[in-house]
Amino acid sequence: MKYHSVFDIIGPVMIGPSSSHTAGATRIGKAARNLFGQEPKWAHIHLYESFAKTYKGHGTDFALAGGLLGFETDDPRMNQALEIAKERNLDIEFIEDSAGVDHPNTARLIIGDDTDQIELVGISIGGGKIEITELNGFELRLSGNHPAILIMHNDRFGAIASVTKILAKHEINIGHMEVNRKDVGKEALMVIEVDQNVDDNVLKEMEIADHIDQVAKIVS
Repeated sequence: MKYHSVFDIIGPVMIGPSSSHTAGATRIGKAARNLFGQEPKWAHIHLYESFAKTYKGHGTDFALAGGLLGFETDDPRMNQALEIAKERNLDIEFIEDSAGVDHPNTARLIIGDDTDQIELVGISIGGGKIEITELNGFELRLSGNHPAILIMHNDRFGAIASVTKILAKHEINIGHMEVNRKDVGKEALMVIEVDQNVDDNVLKEMEIADHIDQVAKIVS
């Protein structure tokens, strides 16, 4: 991979011991929380390969819990995240999964509450950096390094235009955009990385736009 600064090599300011297994795991957990829109009540976390073999010794377990609780990578409470999760009635189950994956630092998070749930696959690629590669069965490539908007919508003419018009009206520039659908005319996912964090009032405007079902954001 290409490095853009020394911090890509040594990792972010964090509670250790590992930028890949701890800081990256925290960011995966926090991305799942952000996409769910609130703190979940339960989480089933499948860990693969290196994550599955070393998650207790390298702090991947408490890091993922910390992310689900909304902690940053340098939060001093990180080491106590599992205990804090219990105090907040967040039930977390870790599953050592033997299925094959493309990257050794892969986690599949299924999180939810009494009414809703989401399923997300994240990988920690080194230096605290992550990629989100799947959301609710949709394949995507989301770095988490930039603010992003994820829009569930009907695969209909005008759905994309209704969103981009709102972004243009609020002078929000699109850095990267991709659209994935399960079938023609069915449910689709729009992923838009932007240059600045998007206010909630803009998201609310999108939620009532034509053919839009659900809107979530990831803050950089």
